[in-house]
Amino acid sequence: MTTFSAQFLGCKVSRTDLEALREGLAAEGYEEVPTGGALHVVNGCCVTAEAVVKTRQAVRRALAEGAANVVVTGCAARLPALDRAGLDPRVHVVARPAEETPAAVVGLARSLGCQGGAPADPFARRVRAFVKVQDGCSFSCSFCIIPLVRGGTRSRPLVDLAAEAARRVRQGRPEVVITGVNVGLYRDGRQRLPDVIRAVGAVPGVRRLRLSSVEVDHLDPALVSALAETRAVLPHLHVPMQSGDDGVLAAMRRRASAGRYAERIAAARAALPGLNVTADVIVGFPTEDEAAFERTLDLVRETGLSRVHAFPYSPRPGTRTAGDDPVPPASKRDRSRRVRALAALQGHTRLAARIGEVDEVLVERIGSDGRATGYARDYTSWSVTAPGARPGDVIAARAVAADDDTILAGSIA
Repeated sequence: MTTFSAQFLGCKVSRTDLEALREGLAAEGYEEVPTGGALHVVNGCCVTAEAVVKTRQAVRRALAEGAANVVVTGCAARLPALDRAGLDPRVHVVARPAEETPAAVVGLARSLGCQGGAPADPFARRVRAFVKVQDGCSFSCSFCIIPLVRGGTRSRPLVDLAAEAARRVRQGRPEVVITGVNVGLYRDGRQRLPDVIRAVGAVPGVRRLRLSSVEVDHLDPALVSALAETRAVLPHLHVPMQSGDDGVLAAMRRRASAGRYAERIAAARAALPGLNVTADVIVGFPTEDEAAFERTLDLVRETGLSRVHAFPYSPRPGTRTAGDDPVPPASKRDRSRRVRALAALQGHTRLAARIGEVDEVLVERIGSDGRATGYARDYTSWSVTAPGARPGDVIAARAVAADDDTILAGSIA
């Protein structure tokens, strides 16, 4: 039986695509190992120049560790400017849409003489299920390469999503995460994202339901109502901001102003008690000066973000801003540090305010010290003294202290 190992780089969509690929290989009898498989899959990212570098590094590392063949999939594989010249002959690039990639990789494995065996459970070690509702994006942000590598938006039938959620519950995973490239673009006839939330939340056994990321354009009253009315929905939203300056947002071709972002976050907080909000921010965009960046910091403060993924701008081939990068790298690094530090401070303040509270924690792993670590309902990290807990358990715990980014807690009966 051929072994395979796999890794993803980038976002939750990349992770979800890799899970589908793992499932396809396991169903054909290929045995997954943590590292060093005869067939190693790198589901790569290309959202920044650094992500492409990391993808290439992962390929080289896998070859150095003895992989007989390395398969590159994901956004990096579909990057038009990907330099494939001089690639090691053991490296195989599968540049197919995500929905076609699992079958393509299985076919490639067979063509390479890799033989499968008895089908296996590819999710034995996973506690959270990612259900991708759509792929692609029809927005036209000036900096973004994703529409070029993913294509326009396309959605899965609602009935298929509910069926997949039910299947994941039977696999023993109590939390379902709704994900996609731009989930607010979901369309199935007259069905929209609020219908997805209600339908998946109604599946028996779905104990926790999380929305992975949603554009503020789509965080409208209809979606907020669906989130508030659905019992299983968890109080966390990741809402990309990108900038707090209206001039920069216009140059980015973003659809919402800074004021609209603040208004919609405030409305969501009013409807969803205890809501934790995180975001993405791009620093060093070509039109961002220090005053524009200060307005981004102001919006981070106003909206109370507890964590920010800060991305230094890098030109992407084929985008409108591909030839424009005037902000010095040192300025980008400094702005990244400052916006992360502000959000981290706000996040720690949030954690400290939770001391004494009780929450449910989905256990992801048991540490060498015997403590259970995982995420509470609001997607904050908790480390819990919980003898006998196992990955996949949902345990009640009381917060007793907080360090920089984690709640320390004890389980309760």
